[in-house]
Amino acid sequence: MTADHSFGRLDDEDYPAYTIGRAAEMIGASPAFLRAIGDARLITPLRSDGGHRRYSRYQLRIAARVRELVDQYTAIGDACRIVALQDQLELALALNEQLRTRAHHPAA
Repeated sequence: MTADHSFGRLDDEDYPAYTIGRAAEMIGASPAFLRAIGDARLITPLRSDGGHRRYSRYQLRIAARVRELVDQYTAIGDACRIVALQDQLELALALNEQLRTRAHHPAA
């Protein structure tokens, strides 16, 4: 992959652009915090060819939400479960809205 091609992917929310150190710095946490979130299986960073963890902006947004809960004295495992359940609820509500819209406006 050329440097020019990689640079263009930085707009991709899922592109693993950030090392663990930079990712931790960006969300105001430690690398150990990010490893703990990975151990809880909330996010799974991709690995570079050398085996180093790489995080996407999407994953950093999730980690920042967990960090906010931990900062409010929520245990990290509980914070991960809360964030996962919030995301599941948001997805279910969106799906319900789509189904309601289809029911009220069936295809002709």
